Amino acid sequence: RLPVPKLEDTITRYLNAQKPLLNDDQFRKTEELAHAFEKGIGRELHEQLVAQDNQNKHTSYITGPWFDMYLKAREPVVLNFNAFMSFNPDPKSEYNDQLIRATNMTVSAIRFMKTFRAGYLEPEVFHLNPEKSDTEIFKKIIRFVPSSVSWFGAYLVNAYPLDMSQYFRLFNSTRIPKLNKDELYTDEKAKHLLVLRNGNFYVFDVVDRDGNMLKPSEIQAHLKYILSDNSPAPAFPLGYLTSENRDTWALLRKNLLENGNEEALQKVDSAMFCLSLDDFPIKDLVHLSHTMLHGDAANRWYDKSFNLIITKDGTAGINFEHSWGDGVAVLRFQNEVFKDSTNTPAISPQSQPASVDSSRAVQKLDFKLNDALKAGITKAKQKFDATVESLSLNMIQFQEGGKELLKQKKVSPDAVAQLAFQMAFLRQYDQTVATYESCSTAAFKHGRTETIRPASVHTKKCSEAFVKELSKHSTEELQNLIVECSKYHGRLTKEAAMGQGFDRHLFGLRYLASSKGLALPDFYQDQAYARINHNIISTSTLVSPAVQLGGFGPVVSDGFGVGYQVQDDWIGCNVSSYPARNGKEFLQCIYKSLEDIFSVLKGKKIGS
Repeated sequence: RLPVPKLEDTITRYLNAQKPLLNDDQFRKTEELAHAFEKGIGRELHEQLVAQDNQNKHTSYITGPWFDMYLKAREPVVLNFNAFMSFNPDPKSEYNDQLIRATNMTVSAIRFMKTFRAGYLEPEVFHLNPEKSDTEIFKKIIRFVPSSVSWFGAYLVNAYPLDMSQYFRLFNSTRIPKLNKDELYTDEKAKHLLVLRNGNFYVFDVVDRDGNMLKPSEIQAHLKYILSDNSPAPAFPLGYLTSENRDTWALLRKNLLENGNEEALQKVDSAMFCLSLDDFPIKDLVHLSHTMLHGDAANRWYDKSFNLIITKDGTAGINFEHSWGDGVAVLRFQNEVFKDSTNTPAISPQSQPASVDSSRAVQKLDFKLNDALKAGITKAKQKFDATVESLSLNMIQFQEGGKELLKQKKVSPDAVAQLAFQMAFLRQYDQTVATYESCSTAAFKHGRTETIRPASVHTKKCSEAFVKELSKHSTEELQNLIVECSKYHGRLTKEAAMGQGFDRHLFGLRYLASSKGLALPDFYQDQAYARINHNIISTSTLVSPAVQLGGFGPVVSDGFGVGYQVQDDWIGCNVSSYPARNGKEFLQCIYKSLEDIFSVLKGKKIGS
């Protein structure tokens, strides 16, 4: 189970994270408020939280509040919450044809779903010592141990089974807009796939009444039929509504239902997933990011648990809604679909589609729109277009080293990437600001995420040495500063992964206070508390053989969204920003920071 940290530990960790962000006077005030909270109302809330947690052993203390946080948020899901991960191309280039790839990936997705629902999907396990635990013999032995104690058997060989309670929402699921708080809806009985092309909606069954998958050649035939349909794009594309403010969309949805669209919406909501087929090829990686992060809202349904997007040249990606689950579940699905569709593709470039009557099997959904709905769609489109217009996406690949060299030098690759972000922001804006790094707590029952706070007194000191006082430090001193940052970041990462961060605990206490109708404690009214939760640098990382790149929008209007990966011999960064910040310049500063850090680690003088 996810532990509730000790209150004194949480307050200590919180103050450590505040230190680099505040001047001495501000820090003193925040420290006073924190200690008063710890001794007073915070202590009472903490005891109530622990008692409540002990009564609810079937779940974790963060589950309810976290779902609520996502589902009560009224901002549009696109750009604010939905993230994307794009697939690597199929190694066999002739398989990157839009129809072939769409068929193969759809078939692999259904295989994954059937395997999962039948209880045969291999459990997700984090292996700290794979030589011992990621072996056939371990799997054979653990299979016979009763599940109530099997996790303990895994712990003995340093294998950590991860929570998979989110996985069922991957399929047949959608987020339904409601006033004040949305709902998650899942209908596992539905057998159809939703396909969007050119703003038009199509559905067809992909499993029969016995639960058997349609022949791949039939799926291919139906997709071919959709790709060759030359119906014009609708004048009022419904997809735009899913990009609206949630309350606005909730009212428009009510109107849609009252206007005779209940059956069509039911088909959309219950579909296995949404396959979006785009009619253009990808120009470059920036175009790829725009396409997968937001694309054309006419051809997306952002409320579905995920959209599988495939462009004209067979480039594929996933855009996923975030309330139901985290990147870990989506990544597992993506890895399996990539592996299955490339290693054992259901169809080949030589395959012929089945000779079936697709015009009967495929249903095109028609929506009845009144003037209010048409006006709603027009307004949604204007807002969406303006937001997308103001969004910048930029990226770099640093080719002068990666994980291998950093491990050789005994520093944490993740710590170095995060240090480079701190150094870059200092160089560009002469400030240290609230920074967020996402860390999964899936090692615990119903765990979600915890925050790592990468901005520390160590990164601040090191960044200032590199950016402002270079001439005062020897290469050896700079190396020691990097090592110091790496050790501290390693400690924060370990704490977060073990459920020992401070963010979720403080969030849980605040949620409890408001659910009991209490006045908001002074601690939470501190400007410094608001500032540390206004995450100007929001970061998330993943490395996978299936994924080319991933990204998300800034979480605040004056922030950066940083998706990054540290590979064996290179480091990639994908940065999103709005006009309040210059993402291109930030990336140049990151590049410069990485160059400097690598020079120092190699024992060279910077700039030599």
